[in-house]
Amino acid sequence: MRPRYPSLAPGFTLLEMLAVILLIGIAAAAVAVSVTQGLASARVSAASGELAAALRATRAQAIVHGEERSFDVDTRANTYRPAGGEVVRLPSGMRVGITSAQEDQVNATTGRIRFFPDGSSTGGHVTLQRERRRWQVNVSWLTGAVSVVDTSAKL
Repeated sequence: MRPRYPSLAPGFTLLEMLAVILLIGIAAAAVAVSVTQGLASARVSAASGELAAALRATRAQAIVHGEERSFDVDTRANTYRPAGGEVVRLPSGMRVGITSAQEDQVNATTGRIRFFPDGSSTGGHVTLQRERRRWQVNVSWLTGAVSVVDTSAKL
């Protein structure tokens, strides 16, 4: 009579389980990196939208009050201040830069864009950057129109 061995139970080996756990870990790491980059991009995009809205509000104040209004940017402190508003600090890790008329360069780290009662401005652009994401908020000198452009692809 042959000895009877118990039949092997169906299941996975320890090696198969470790391989699956390793693959899940790699996939989770890839998703985490993607989400982090997406959040950084969203922060820059949101900050540029808020900055553009503040520029538009400064222009509207100049038109409504019939007086020149200015929008100040401090590149050292990473802040900006719309006319009649409070200083707005950008999120940490984000840098701001400004290109404006020479007479609107208050000092080495502060620039300004002025808006006039007819809606025109001194023009220029404000750049927001975080890591590889960069947005440029442009102000037309002739019309004072404000537009936002993603310039990240050019980096």
